[in-house]
Amino acid sequence: MARPFISSSAAAAEAHSKSRFEAYSRLQAAAVAFGEKFPIPEIVAIGGQSDGKSTLLEALLGFRFNVREVEMGTRRPLTLQMVHDPTALEPRCRFQEEDSEEYGSPMVLGTDIAALIKQRTESHLEKIQAAVSSKPIVMRAEYAHCPNFTIIDTPGFKMEATRGEPKNTPDEIRSMVKTFATPPHRLILFLQQSSVEWCSSLWLNTLREIDPTFSRTIIVISKFDNRLKEFKMRWEVDTFLGARGRFGDNTRPFFVALPNDCGTSNEDFRRQICELENRVLRQLQDDVKGGFDEEKYGSYIGFSRLKEYLESELHNRYKAAAPATLALLQQRCGEIGVDLTRLDMKLTAMSDVSRLKRLAVFHVGSICNHMLALLDGTNDPDPGQFGITTEDEQVQSGIHSWPGIDIPIKPTNSDLKLYGGAAFDRVVDEFFQAAYSKEHPQLPKDKVANILLAHAKRGGSSAIAREAAQSKDNVGNILLAHAGRGGSEAAAAIAREAAQSWLSPLLDTACDRLAFVLQNLFELALVRKQNRDSKYPDIAEDMGGYIRFQAAIRCSYCKFVNELSRQCKNKVQGHLDTVTSPCLSGAGTLADSFDLSDSEKRQDQQSTSLKDQDLSSHVHGGKHKDIVITNAHGRMEKRARIAYEISGPLYSTICKMCGDSFFAIMRKVLIENNVHSAFESGFITPWRRGLFMAIFLDLFAVSDEKFMDMFDVPSGVDAVRNERHSLLERQKILVSCLKEFTDPY
Repeated sequence: MARPFISSSAAAAEAHSKSRFEAYSRLQAAAVAFGEKFPIPEIVAIGGQSDGKSTLLEALLGFRFNVREVEMGTRRPLTLQMVHDPTALEPRCRFQEEDSEEYGSPMVLGTDIAALIKQRTESHLEKIQAAVSSKPIVMRAEYAHCPNFTIIDTPGFKMEATRGEPKNTPDEIRSMVKTFATPPHRLILFLQQSSVEWCSSLWLNTLREIDPTFSRTIIVISKFDNRLKEFKMRWEVDTFLGARGRFGDNTRPFFVALPNDCGTSNEDFRRQICELENRVLRQLQDDVKGGFDEEKYGSYIGFSRLKEYLESELHNRYKAAAPATLALLQQRCGEIGVDLTRLDMKLTAMSDVSRLKRLAVFHVGSICNHMLALLDGTNDPDPGQFGITTEDEQVQSGIHSWPGIDIPIKPTNSDLKLYGGAAFDRVVDEFFQAAYSKEHPQLPKDKVANILLAHAKRGGSSAIAREAAQSKDNVGNILLAHAGRGGSEAAAAIAREAAQSWLSPLLDTACDRLAFVLQNLFELALVRKQNRDSKYPDIAEDMGGYIRFQAAIRCSYCKFVNELSRQCKNKVQGHLDTVTSPCLSGAGTLADSFDLSDSEKRQDQQSTSLKDQDLSSHVHGGKHKDIVITNAHGRMEKRARIAYEISGPLYSTICKMCGDSFFAIMRKVLIENNVHSAFESGFITPWRRGLFMAIFLDLFAVSDEKFMDMFDVPSGVDAVRNERHSLLERQKILVSCLKEFTDPY
């Protein structure tokens, strides 16, 4: 069959239309790859599942690629860029890479196309762990039998999730379709089966939400051949074709019938489309009494009529959108040029050691100032979001309880979300409550006896024996006298051991918790700095891309706080050692050493005297009993044996003396007179004075070569280079499109 004559002007118009569409296609590729926003005229196909969208797409392309078999329309959108190329006697399809504007090698076989769509869909959904995704697959099809336009096939509406899908999948699809169809530069191709009555349409209300006036909507009644057998009279046909005025006078549906046979060749597929269209028209004309209103509805029946309308409408929209698109392209090209200049200057500056040091010093100083503000008290960042309760602090620090305490400790404001100085003071209060949570820690009886016996028998058993040999008194009376004289000293020694063994772990835990509060200031300072810098983006220098530098600051600060914690532990341990020193905690001396009031001293002396009497009354044994031994000369001699037993009442009396007189005073002096000031002088004061200097010496008191190691790959330099490369690729494609859009019509 001879090709019809085409005038030179018509050929030029067709070539220009194709060139314009090519420019829009490249723009769309850039929009998908780079996240650009361009008002590109496009068609978005929407409708319920099984309403015929996939078959319609294949009819527009002019060939079949079994798209229905991979169910891509139900899981991920497909953007089809159709390019009319008279030289492409076989379809050439290329897929855009997932995260690039580049296209892969051409594909011809429909089975290969379907397999790639399926593979990309499943791979992407598995990666994001979802049933559907709004990220489209982009396919460019060049063919002699397809038009020049772009159509986006969206997932089909459905009432319920299929087996294995999340229950909210239908809602996700509906929301996704609305997002694709809402932009005003996009035409909406709404499909509905002819077997569905308008009053029963499930998705018509959704369409009204997207386009209330149907000004952008093209309605397509699919599978029209299935409805023809119901028409007998002309008024029935005209009523159905007129849609009973549901869409106004300016919107009329198209009625399309397409073949279902999937096993045909591409040529047979196109031939069947034409034959089915002719058969539908003949059936309306011949099998319906009176025919139908061809003048009114004839231009809306058949696939060819729909295709002509879509091509014409998109061509007009391309032409109308060209000026705005050209202006936007010029703006974006200018912006990218400015960004490239900025990045070039930044890359040059990255090799300037002096400049980098100035920026780094300013950056570190800013972080330190923000930490100081947080310690002094501030509401930035929001405490409700970034503050933590006592329970959260225990969990995050890994210190869930206080050693030796099995009851919950709830400090003041434990339920409030605090940070900085407020959180520091709350930990100190929590320590105070923990330290006062017990009157006196219980010691095993063998430990009490070990100390008490040593003090009661001071001078050794031989001294007691000699004294007993020279005296007519019972050995037990002599032992009682020794026990009485050493009872208070024994109680003081027991109290010292109890204070050391119980208070020392509490002090270490308090230092660890306070160190955590100070460590947490660094993260909060970064958030606070980001909040402040976002208000002045032109002034603030972004140092976040220098990964090694940021890590070095963090490590230096952690080392600084850990050293403060170690020093503070030594300081408070020194106070504990002083308070529990035998020189100060002996009988009658502890109260004097710490300047208690006269009434407290007298009360303590009376208590000690009474407890010494109680001690003597509870020492048992000591009966004089001879034992026979063999001396060095082999002669038998009689010696005295001393029996000395610690009874239950004696143990209780000693423990009570320890707690009431000695341990209580040691704890009070340590906590109220020493520890609070030690925490202040061990943490806060050196933290304020040495914060900046400690980090400064770590980062800047080094050679230039070592300093620059913090700014090498993988750091900010690499990130800037990658950003610059991406901008260059974007600029390349946008400038190419700009040249095509500047060509006059």
